[in-house]
Amino acid sequence: MTDSMKLENIKRVAVIGAGIMGAQITQLFAQIGKYEVMLTSTSIQSVNNKGLKTIREHLQKYYVDKGRMTPAEMNEVYGRIKGTADFSEAVGNADLVVEAVYEDLELKKNIFNQLGEAAPARTIMVTSTSDFNITEIGSVTPRPEKVIGMHFFHPVTSSKLIEVVRGSLTSDETLETAVSLTGKLGKEPLVCKDFSYGFLANRAYSPMVMEATQMVWERVASPADIDKSLKLGYGLPIGPLELFDLLGIWKIQASAEEEKIKEIGEKGRLHPLIRMMDRAGYTGGPGKKGIYAFYDEVLEPKKK
Repeated sequence: MTDSMKLENIKRVAVIGAGIMGAQITQLFAQIGKYEVMLTSTSIQSVNNKGLKTIREHLQKYYVDKGRMTPAEMNEVYGRIKGTADFSEAVGNADLVVEAVYEDLELKKNIFNQLGEAAPARTIMVTSTSDFNITEIGSVTPRPEKVIGMHFFHPVTSSKLIEVVRGSLTSDETLETAVSLTGKLGKEPLVCKDFSYGFLANRAYSPMVMEATQMVWERVASPADIDKSLKLGYGLPIGPLELFDLLGIWKIQASAEEEKIKEIGEKGRLHPLIRMMDRAGYTGGPGKKGIYAFYDEVLEPKKK
């Protein structure tokens, strides 16, 4: 039996991954949960120049500058966050660890294999995966009952939903603690099992993204106009094509094709437009071009 871990026992949190989602998750735990958070990545440059810098800029722009937070309150939130490139230092005394790295199944399994050795027996190990099977990720640890999914949605600080995804071996206590934690973070928990690839929201959202991609492929309209129609018509805060460009999800789609086909058959096969974009390097993400640029520069280049 592993040590018990209830909500009131969680004091220290570690977040693995200093990208967009890792930074936002770190901010959420420090700001709303008021937890001491250790952010870690493979290099201290990534932790400082991507993670910590992004958090401070986000707090300044969306809270202090808008009068939602005083500079002193911002410093208090930021003061709860520390960064390190030392994996053992980050997780060695953590009560809860959130993995928020790139959507690559083998990468995530490698991290959880390390967590099984480096994290205390009491620690709840969370993956923020948006698609992959929780049971398989937890299978590489000696404590799969402590492994659970918490799928955060972008933007993490304002989105109301966290999908709490239970693996086949996740314990009742781990599930109960994750659900309670979700409430403490000011979110609505929706509990689901990991039998469904994409869980709940992403599985329903995926056909809309693929239809929007097909419309770009057919030159029905520009990505901007397709996104605009969905934002105005259905009240989406951000269009699906814009979102995939922002977060670099086109690359994730391409790299996950084999796993998706294994899980859901032919529906998981990559759309030819996404394959073309991936080959040309239009995969989205910070500083990279995506479907908006591919449409303007390759599919429908403007005449000079």
